[in-house]
Amino acid sequence: MSFRVAALWAWLLCLGLPLVRAGEPVSEVVFAPEKKHNHASCLVEQPDGSWFVAWFRGSGERQADDVGILGSRQRRKGGAWEKPFVVSDTDGFPDCNPSLAVAPDGRLWLFHPTILANTWESALLRVKVAKDWRRGAPRWERNDVLVLRPGAEFDAAMSAHLPKLQDLLQRSDLKADERKEAAEFLEAAQGHITNRLYRRLGWMPRAHPVFAPDRWFLPLYHDGFSVSLVALSDDRGATWRASAPIVGAGNVQPCLTRRRDGTIVAWMRDNGPPPKRLLVSESKDHGETWTSAVDSEIPNPGSGAEVVVLRDGTWLFIGNDTEEGRHSLAVWMSDDEGRSWRWRRNVARAEEGKGSFGYPSVVEARDGRIHATWSESAGGLETIRHTRFDREWLRR
Repeated sequence: MSFRVAALWAWLLCLGLPLVRAGEPVSEVVFAPEKKHNHASCLVEQPDGSWFVAWFRGSGERQADDVGILGSRQRRKGGAWEKPFVVSDTDGFPDCNPSLAVAPDGRLWLFHPTILANTWESALLRVKVAKDWRRGAPRWERNDVLVLRPGAEFDAAMSAHLPKLQDLLQRSDLKADERKEAAEFLEAAQGHITNRLYRRLGWMPRAHPVFAPDRWFLPLYHDGFSVSLVALSDDRGATWRASAPIVGAGNVQPCLTRRRDGTIVAWMRDNGPPPKRLLVSESKDHGETWTSAVDSEIPNPGSGAEVVVLRDGTWLFIGNDTEEGRHSLAVWMSDDEGRSWRWRRNVARAEEGKGSFGYPSVVEARDGRIHATWSESAGGLETIRHTRFDREWLRR
């Protein structure tokens, strides 16, 4: 260390300012913590290098009709975020789970559910597109309902899958209330398989869509069936169709990564019985069909997570690295396409019951830094936090 640098560090210490090594996490809240419920953010980088984030806010979630989607921007690196503004708000209905992506032509795409009857199963999937979105609230030039029709393939896969879950009810490690809940879920799901309205409603996004040059992929899940699927578009979002379902023991809220050999990997929240692990499925035919979801090595307490592929080919996971509770949020990195995770660091942690960090969204910026947002709550107050760091910090 040079004399000049050492002198600067000593001066900062005298001022009582925090010392942050280059590349280490630096963060700030998007707005002051408040009593309203603020949750499920999604982050994108604007064409000019600034940041745009959206999340839902209200007095609850699906059960609260005042829930709407808000947004904010950070125009200067490390600067303050703008005062939150309305991104989407259907009067008298909850709007939740925003999923954002910037298309190759620079337009902003927003996917989100409008909850019709205060149940997740009544979610109506919406799609909005804006060319003018870099100042103020996005001006939506397209505002449509995205209708999916899971058909005979869905019926066949679910009819074959649900009876296999009956074996779970015989597990000795299940508590009585868990066994009762699982039995009620299976009975209801089997009754809904042939209900066209039920299986066409209820599909919701969570993580980023993937806009590949050859196909667009929108990962979705259904809380009523506790399964996932992917909406596929071969005409740059003009029309969409449903893949075969991704079946498993409570696999929801998928995000997608793609290996060099073309295999697409879906990573999903674990809403099923223990062991609690991030669930994983693969597609060898470009998202058309999927293997059954199985446990990965990544712990998951039943919370949202995201896995992305960085430009240098490494894979990055961000999520709760526990089997119970959301008091710890970690970033893991893999150099073998998600088969193992060599580097692991915490980005947020609190004593159990003293803080919650969840539903992260992560993006690699043009300059190579990693940016993430997540829901943060403590002491009855909630906010969205934004952080940025270098991958070299992960490797240290």
